[in-house]
Amino acid sequence: MKKKIGKQSIAFLKQPVVTSTANIVGPMEGEGYLAEHFDRIMKDNLDGNQSWEQCESSMMEWAISQAVKKDNRQMADIDYVLAGDLLNQLMSTHFALRGLERPFLGLYGACSTLVESLLLGAVLIDGEFGDTVAVAASSHHDASERQYRFPTELGVQRPPIAQWTVTGAGAAVIAAAGNGPRITAATVGKINDLGIKDPNAMGAAMAPAAVDTLWQHIQDTKRQPAYYDMIFTGDLGSIGKTLVLELFKEKGLDIKSNYEDCGCMIYRDEQDAHAGASGCASSAVVFSGYIYRQLLERKWRRVLLIGTGSLHSTTSYQQKESIPCIAHAVALEM
Repeated sequence: MKKKIGKQSIAFLKQPVVTSTANIVGPMEGEGYLAEHFDRIMKDNLDGNQSWEQCESSMMEWAISQAVKKDNRQMADIDYVLAGDLLNQLMSTHFALRGLERPFLGLYGACSTLVESLLLGAVLIDGEFGDTVAVAASSHHDASERQYRFPTELGVQRPPIAQWTVTGAGAAVIAAAGNGPRITAATVGKINDLGIKDPNAMGAAMAPAAVDTLWQHIQDTKRQPAYYDMIFTGDLGSIGKTLVLELFKEKGLDIKSNYEDCGCMIYRDEQDAHAGASGCASSAVVFSGYIYRQLLERKWRRVLLIGTGSLHSTTSYQQKESIPCIAHAVALEM
């Protein structure tokens, strides 16, 4: 039976199961709304490491190992690891995987990486290329600021439209069988670029990609937004979330009652994160904690998670290029 549906979507026949998750966050995230849904909260942004980049690697390694342990498996049981981060050439991920000794596929979808990993992990299992896959994504505020904007030591004032990169890592184990939410469908996004050039305006840049993917998911699967108890985007923040709602109203759909953005759920208003959270870890830690537990407790039965990614680099920004963006979606059902 053909598994591709519509123009960009997949219907999984074997419906892989997310059997466990784990996450770790920094101290600022631990002071936010979702503190009770994090497995480990670090005391500082170094956590005993010599650099922020080393800290990010250690966070990812811990999250993957913990997800595997919580699933009552050994690392040797994992057929493949699919993971990525924001740093040049996925260096945090490469060093994290160095000691795990498992077959590894590095992925870069910027902040859509966790959902891209879930999507491709489900493809591997549904295609019977393996029985168990671990997926992960990480980001670190200080390391990302140093790469994409300014070193935090400079104390550069951030504009109100800016978002705060999440320090954290989230991981999950996907298996051919087990207990947990099933991945029933997915939609692969395509590049959207409306000409925005300001790297601080990521929510505005990514919102059209999120709308494009969700709209295509509706067309391909014939599932209206109301089919899902909740629809989440990854890290659009308050500005991007508002734009998504407005753009869908132009299409004649009001999704306000069952739509939220992970970037609006992590930090409290008084934490001065400006427009909200961003980074690979935004959707990774919200999914692996809050969303996953709500599904396990059957408070929700159907969730659509849309990972959103801003695919610019320091080089493209310096050459005054606009920001290409992407969004991928996975449907999870109990």
